[in-house]
Amino acid sequence: MANPYPAPPAGQPAPKWARKRFVIPGVGLAFFIGLAAGLGDDGRTTTKAAAKEARPTATVTATATKTIKPKPAPTVTKTVKATKTVKVTVTPRPQPAAGSDDTSSGSGSSDTGSSTAYYGNCTEARAAGAAPIHRGQPGYGRHLDRDGDGVGCDT
Repeated sequence: MANPYPAPPAGQPAPKWARKRFVIPGVGLAFFIGLAAGLGDDGRTTTKAAAKEARPTATVTATATKTIKPKPAPTVTKTVKATKTVKVTVTPRPQPAAGSDDTSSGSGSSDTGSSTAYYGNCTEARAAGAAPIHRGQPGYGRHLDRDGDGVGCDT
């Protein structure tokens, strides 16, 4: 007798009816094997036998808790020692010769801006104690006055 259901071509899954033909009987067989394994020696399970087997037992559960304290962050202390030497060259104003008519009355010192004091930057001016320097004072220069308001090294 010829098979009414031909086999599927190689590489294709079997049709659903063919899978059912093997899966359903296999599930039934597994069910009956599990049922037989669960039965007692005489083939049946009684409640008295189940009660004898199930007895309460004491169970001790210990729980350990560990508290982890975070380590404090290490403190970093840096000591910075820096020394900067600033050279300031101040050339004194030449004094008029004795007996000339160019002597001024009073204290004898007059700063009109013609002094030859020069500061390369504001750090030098501050080190010399001359900052802030106003326009017309000895040592004033446009390179010291960033905002052009007539006061050098004011910031």
